[in-house]
Amino acid sequence: MEKRVIGVTELALRDAHQSLMATRMALEDMQGACADIDAAGFWSVECWGGATFDACIRFLNEDPWERLRTFRKLMPQSRLQMLLRGQNLLGYRHYADDVVDAFVEKSAENGMDVYRVFDALNDVRNVQRSIAAVKRAGKHAQGTLCYTVSPLHTVQGYVQLARDLVDLGCDSLCLKDMAALLRPQPAYDIVKAIKTELGQQTRVHVHCHSTTGVTLVSLMKAIEAGADVVDTAISSLSLGPGHNPTESLVEMLEGTPYTTALDKERLSRVKDHFAAVRPRYTAFMSAITGVETEIFDSQIPGGMISNMESQLRQQGAGDRLKEVLAEVPRVREDAGYPPLVTPSSQIVGTQAVFNVLMGKYRVLTGEFADLALGYYGRNTGPVKQEVVLAAQAQARKDPITLRPADLIPNEFARLRDEAAALEGFGGSEEDVLTYAMFPGVAPGFFKTRPEGPKNVGKDPTQAEAERKAGAPGADALRIPIRYEVKVGGKTHSVQVEPA
Repeated sequence: MEKRVIGVTELALRDAHQSLMATRMALEDMQGACADIDAAGFWSVECWGGATFDACIRFLNEDPWERLRTFRKLMPQSRLQMLLRGQNLLGYRHYADDVVDAFVEKSAENGMDVYRVFDALNDVRNVQRSIAAVKRAGKHAQGTLCYTVSPLHTVQGYVQLARDLVDLGCDSLCLKDMAALLRPQPAYDIVKAIKTELGQQTRVHVHCHSTTGVTLVSLMKAIEAGADVVDTAISSLSLGPGHNPTESLVEMLEGTPYTTALDKERLSRVKDHFAAVRPRYTAFMSAITGVETEIFDSQIPGGMISNMESQLRQQGAGDRLKEVLAEVPRVREDAGYPPLVTPSSQIVGTQAVFNVLMGKYRVLTGEFADLALGYYGRNTGPVKQEVVLAAQAQARKDPITLRPADLIPNEFARLRDEAAALEGFGGSEEDVLTYAMFPGVAPGFFKTRPEGPKNVGKDPTQAEAERKAGAPGADALRIPIRYEVKVGGKTHSVQVEPA
């Protein structure tokens, strides 16, 4: 009997190093593996989006658009894939529709093929514009179901979300488990239900992390239920808060009705390449190396735990992490059970820190107030009235029920004018979009760009010594977090930048 070929999306060039080493891997440390990755037989290669754009300009002095063009040149046979946060694009706020259109158009021109589009709240209104832009560019639009667990999240709820995404014109769907919460039976049940109710022709991809130790089995059950493609990372960049190993998937399917048809010799060379590279980034490696089943209770993605540890240490409260982890599920319930994925994971996690240090909702971050009032989109469940009232009082604005981007007028022309005044601005629409994504970081990047990319990887011995000495990098914040704090009747804006 002919085996069914299971497609594989390789994550080594994006989510793998984002999850394991704070997105610090330089392009020069990836290029040597590209020829083997290109020829190994992957369905797609995820190499852009997520936090890589931010890390490129914030830490690596590297133009993210040039990174994309380089990958396109080095992997001509591959479908290049990116992670796009819907109306948030790659930043941490909603953008006007004309910015969304421009970003998709330019990324497609520079070589992107597959767009995995998600919204942190699973609000399809927040992905409709970007999906339409992907379709207009003639590229593959993949709608995303952000997986989470709560009394309100059901198999039928995910099927309805899948139906809504297909109705928007998505070419495939992705069940995205960003916190290793997807147990084997729900993986089977959700994929099976989507295939049964939407038709076997509906393409379903499954993405999960490995942190809880159960999700390689989940991938197997998803495949048995009809999943077409699964995500993995080459073994030398896998496990911990990362993903299941590519080679383990290949071997797991031996003797079953399924195969990946991947080239094992090529995989071995990719493994060896990253095994040699990985020790250079010891200073940025996650402290999570084994299995963390506690995440089934806190539901916090691994990368957020280190961020909260850092926030607590900065406040002299490093010993209170357990209290914060216990508070996160309560804050999440009060906020209507949002999935914990960027940016909602940062928003809920930081509010839990504030609750522990300052008292229950005594102080709300501006982002949490906006989440409670609907400015990030529609929550799965109702927000607790106490929280809504506190958010209204602090933010001095009312809740909304419309699509948040409907409140944002076109802004690309204004952003272009602002960017044009910056030293080092190159005049391209790509530079305008870089400024739009990160207006606080882009001006400095434009100035230093002529100096060329900076590799923050170090000699392994030096990196390990710095890690033990507590040098910046190992546990630093990975994204800027802005707080709106009200003191004595006045509101103060405070932003904590990554080290």
